[in-house]
Amino acid sequence: MSTTRPFIAPMQFDDAEAAFDQVRAIYDANIAFLRDAMKRFVAGENVGEHVRACYPFVRVHTDTVARADSRLAFGFVAGPGTYETTLTRPDLFARYYLQQFKLLLKNHGSHHVKIEVGVSAQPIPIHFSFAEHEHIEGSMTAERRLLMRDVFDLPNLAAMDDGIANGTHEVPMGEAQPLSLFTAPRVDYSLQRLRHYTGTSCEHFQKFVLFTNYQFYIDEFIKLGHELMTGPPGQEGNDYIAFVEPGNLVMRRVGQAVEPGDAHGSPLPRMPQMPGYHLIRADGTGISMVNIGVGPANAKTITDHIAVLRPHAWLMLGHCAGLRNTQELGDYVLAHGYVREDHVLDEDLPLWVPIPPLAEVQVAIEAAVAEVTQLTGHDLKRVMRTGTVASTDNRNWELMPQRTPERRFSQSRAIALDMESATIAANGFRFRVPYGTLLCVSDKPMHGEIKLPGMANQFYRDRVDQHLRIGIRAMELLRALGVDKLHSRKLRSFTEVAFQ
Repeated sequence: MSTTRPFIAPMQFDDAEAAFDQVRAIYDANIAFLRDAMKRFVAGENVGEHVRACYPFVRVHTDTVARADSRLAFGFVAGPGTYETTLTRPDLFARYYLQQFKLLLKNHGSHHVKIEVGVSAQPIPIHFSFAEHEHIEGSMTAERRLLMRDVFDLPNLAAMDDGIANGTHEVPMGEAQPLSLFTAPRVDYSLQRLRHYTGTSCEHFQKFVLFTNYQFYIDEFIKLGHELMTGPPGQEGNDYIAFVEPGNLVMRRVGQAVEPGDAHGSPLPRMPQMPGYHLIRADGTGISMVNIGVGPANAKTITDHIAVLRPHAWLMLGHCAGLRNTQELGDYVLAHGYVREDHVLDEDLPLWVPIPPLAEVQVAIEAAVAEVTQLTGHDLKRVMRTGTVASTDNRNWELMPQRTPERRFSQSRAIALDMESATIAANGFRFRVPYGTLLCVSDKPMHGEIKLPGMANQFYRDRVDQHLRIGIRAMELLRALGVDKLHSRKLRSFTEVAFQ
């Protein structure tokens, strides 16, 4: 006997908040239904042959191309038709969903478009129904866990591919077109992965994200986070209210009240693969920083998952090999183009697709370098060079026959080489997340300058703190710029989804 949540008839709304309340009501009821069934199943009860609850959907339909003139790259559908997506975690995405609903109604007019909300046919996998600190499945016997596969819906990878983002998704005849880049199961999958890889809950992630490939930067970020939390209340320029470390260890700023969820944090017995740290603002527009380690595979993995949080921007801060003899150790490289020899995105984003520099991000990074270094004009150009960055998946590229890499670098006019930047920029382009790269030259192997232990230690002392502060300042400048100017229409394709 199959056990399914009672049918809820779809409803249409011309008010964004009412539509969101219905999404939340459907989701909360269906999640509660699954959690109750799972608890009874773990206790040994017979809950039925199959238990199922489904995600809420949101749908819009329009017969006209008419819409308000919008300078945003999102918030409207491309043309006449029906558009639909499934939604998850309204507790986490409340601001985001409300913003998208309001823009759809504003840009198309409530007389042309209504927001329809109902229960989809897409099952909620039981693994995605557990609460953050719930581990009830761990107490089951192996036989009972095996039986769970027959009783509850499991994650279906066919519902989680990135065809929409890749531009390869084909809508079957008679079905609705996608309203967002990610379906609800795809979002839930990434939320689970983020917790696994970074050691922090997705609730702590902020809208501006820094990536690095060295622990030195994380050490400075932790030091800065602690300093900001102990600063006096009302300190000018310090509007961060908490600092979160792996294990969900929350340090509240002096004067901030402890919140109930803070007690769940605990030190981890070992660090996760890509630990995350978060400078929290009350509106979620603070700064998160993740140590992705070395290599393009890690860079793709973490950006695949952070993308579902719809950040406003992400930047790569790391070290690189300087390819020009005129560069000095410690010089900065602001990427305005990429040679993509990382290969991890070749199937998702063909190499013939250019990854353009984003003017707003480039301007913010250059302004941040000038502000932090206190340099202008020729002096600024002397320490920061703009050019092409090559990213490779071969860490020992120096051991290749010398003329092979040297010829490619010369032909591409590359000025720096690393292993992550092109991947992060390309995934930003692919997922419509504004991106940028500021690297620091740590060695010049083509010119006989390799890092030696003593030299490296001096380099790190001289540059890491300054480099990090530049990245943070760039993010603050982008935040002040505003979302409406940051999300460039150059990231929008011909037939784009409506949600940002």
